[in-house]
Amino acid sequence: MATTSSKSRIGRFFERFFGLRDNVSGTEADRNFEKVRTSEQAFESVDRGTLFVPINKIVGSVGRYHDFDAHFRPKGYDSDERLHDIMKKMREGRPMPPISLYQIKDSYYILDGHHRYAAARELGHREIRSCILELLPSRDTFENRLYRERTEFRDRYHLHAAIELTEIGQFGVLEEQIEEHRQFLEQERNGSVTPTEAAADWYKTIYLPLRTLVVSSNITQSFKSRTADDLCLYISLHQWKRGKNRTYGKGIDTLIPKNMEEFRKKMAQHTDQNYPEMRREINVFVLINVEGRHEHKIMDKLYALDEVREVHSVHGAIDIIIRVKLMRDLLSSDAELISQFMQSTVRQWQGVVSTQTLLPGLSRVKDL
Repeated sequence: MATTSSKSRIGRFFERFFGLRDNVSGTEADRNFEKVRTSEQAFESVDRGTLFVPINKIVGSVGRYHDFDAHFRPKGYDSDERLHDIMKKMREGRPMPPISLYQIKDSYYILDGHHRYAAARELGHREIRSCILELLPSRDTFENRLYRERTEFRDRYHLHAAIELTEIGQFGVLEEQIEEHRQFLEQERNGSVTPTEAAADWYKTIYLPLRTLVVSSNITQSFKSRTADDLCLYISLHQWKRGKNRTYGKGIDTLIPKNMEEFRKKMAQHTDQNYPEMRREINVFVLINVEGRHEHKIMDKLYALDEVREVHSVHGAIDIIIRVKLMRDLLSSDAELISQFMQSTVRQWQGVVSTQTLLPGLSRVKDL
């Protein structure tokens, strides 16, 4: 039997890790498995097998909810020694059986393995091996319909990664791409290809490279309510199916051809996921009018900026001319990048009266 002091130690442990969970797991109802299950009408189950689950997505307990207070702090434990024994084994690298979890959407609830979870958390582990039984929500809400579409798409093709779309009925576009790719692979290999095989190859050679380009660019910042997967679908739909010209950046056709399989071949030429073609250099000339008493100070500040390559004080209607070198993402626009640079630097400075930006068209530069 553990002493009062041992109870307080493990109590303090859970207080540290569960008492601060309110910002993550929400209200008390969010941590009460039965309430959440009933609210979501989550009774249909799917065995997800054994996977690694992020520690911070485990938000509650099954069947032991009343062992915790309103802040998910334990009301009393008598197994302090057991916790330290498990932690010792984990430090030694000894294999531990997976814990058992129920999953409801993106939240997980411990069915068995509370002490293994606590030990992993105490040791700073980010993931824990878990046997998962997912309970699918059936309550008719927009969120649940979207979640089930995403889950059904992933299960149909046995994809491990979840594609996060925010509109209902859009996974059909991706299914069409997979089927088109399946037919292409059958012709290329002169043999049958299953939908699962086609989906795995599509995700690795087509979808993932496209998503990498989108994430590497700053295009997602212009669409705050959309995910990177939304933009991948939008770009692929218009680029490969409808063949329309886009307005999300110059030069897109040189990186994302109008044909999906051509894009696949182009990306296959890269040995990594960095895609250096995403970065394009642009040169900008900026004409600046300043108050005379601030001219030297402003020139010094301009010269100190990494992006500014030349600074010239001139006589006439313009006081200062600078040449700026910027690196832009292919999917962003020149105007957006230039505006961002100017607004965050020159136009904020005291003494700057006005600026005019000149973006060269055709340029010829002699090699000296």
